[in-house]
Amino acid sequence: MSRVLLFFLDGVGIGRKDPHINPVVAARMPFLRGLLGGEVPSLGHRKWSGPHATLLPLDATLGVAGLPQSGTGQTALFTGVNAAKLIGKHFGPFPYSTLRPVIEAHSIFKRLQLAARAGCFANAFPQKYFDYIERRKTRTSVTTFSCLTAGIPVRRDTDLLSGMGVSADITGEGWAALGYPDMPVITPAEAGRRLSVLTQKYDFVLFEYWKTDKAGHDCNMGEAVRLLELFDMLLGGVLTTVDLSSTLIVLTSDHGNIEDLSTRSHTRHPVPLILAGHHHAQVAGRVNHFGGRTPDLTHILPTLMEVLGAEHGQAQPS
Repeated sequence: MSRVLLFFLDGVGIGRKDPHINPVVAARMPFLRGLLGGEVPSLGHRKWSGPHATLLPLDATLGVAGLPQSGTGQTALFTGVNAAKLIGKHFGPFPYSTLRPVIEAHSIFKRLQLAARAGCFANAFPQKYFDYIERRKTRTSVTTFSCLTAGIPVRRDTDLLSGMGVSADITGEGWAALGYPDMPVITPAEAGRRLSVLTQKYDFVLFEYWKTDKAGHDCNMGEAVRLLELFDMLLGGVLTTVDLSSTLIVLTSDHGNIEDLSTRSHTRHPVPLILAGHHHAQVAGRVNHFGGRTPDLTHILPTLMEVLGAEHGQAQPS
């Protein structure tokens, strides 16, 4: 049984190999490129397998017309249920009311809990966030709602201070403006090392990077490149410290956006699934087993349940 570190990058699709509109191509990302044979995911390089990693494209449209959205895409990713088809449309950024019971019953954290596996959401949040969701309980993301309904602690400033959490902006620079002027700022590599430490304590660790989606909507090439390069340095901190003989690193997204800055909207592009480390090629084979010729967002959860030995935790609805 492997341990799994899942990087969820919001709004990152596989786009054209055009550095004028695609910051994924324009950015210097030596660690990601090192995994993928010197390339980054693009429409001309959407599937690849090498000694260190495997790349597959995932369909984010889920067989439903319209532009994919975060609420339904993340529900599909983290529950294995085709949320867009279930409600008959794409919806976001937060989960549709009909989907909340689905997340509560079938999220990856609930499945792990039922299988007696330890799960961790590595992102740490300031007190202002907890005050906000207390006032507006229906405005929580799929990831946070999954934790709250599965009894998984949502990490706070104290976890960030103790080194047992990672800021959504990776370095913690933004915490001063949130009422924490003394919060230490760390390097992206140190943030990566923190995630490696968490993989020694938990079977499954999730880190969510939502700033990529915001950069796509803002259509700011410079900022988009900066954010991607920042994430790559975090990835490097993980790769140089994590035990890849027992840890599977998974990187994926919920829909396209940042890969095409010619538009402020989401895209219908496939999203990347990058698997690195422990048995990555075999795990890619299992994704293809579940998804057939066109794997999509719903095929990640059953695959990860197998990897974690938790596939019998709970049956999925049809």
